[in-house]
Amino acid sequence: VAAVRPGITGAQADAAAREPIAAAGYGPAFLHRTGHGIGLDGHEEPYLVAGNDRPLDAGMAFSIEPGIYLAGRHGARIEDIVVCTTDGVQRLNTTPTELIAL
Repeated sequence: VAAVRPGITGAQADAAAREPIAAAGYGPAFLHRTGHGIGLDGHEEPYLVAGNDRPLDAGMAFSIEPGIYLAGRHGARIEDIVVCTTDGVQRLNTTPTELIAL
């Protein structure tokens, strides 16, 4: 989410989400794109995925939803809905995101 700002591409946003996951050793378990546009359709541009060189513009709304999936064991995905603003990003989710161990 912190990497979002006008002018970065969908590919750059995807790479920013993948870097910490890969650094933690889970790169191969991140099996899908980082996110997609939210609008009239459920999944639409801008796609946050490798190879998408479309720049993000202020006013675009999209998901940021990195996930790790370990085959036969478990998986997790955290989804935020954000809007790219003229000076960065606004997260529309209001639920706390810190890890709570039970």
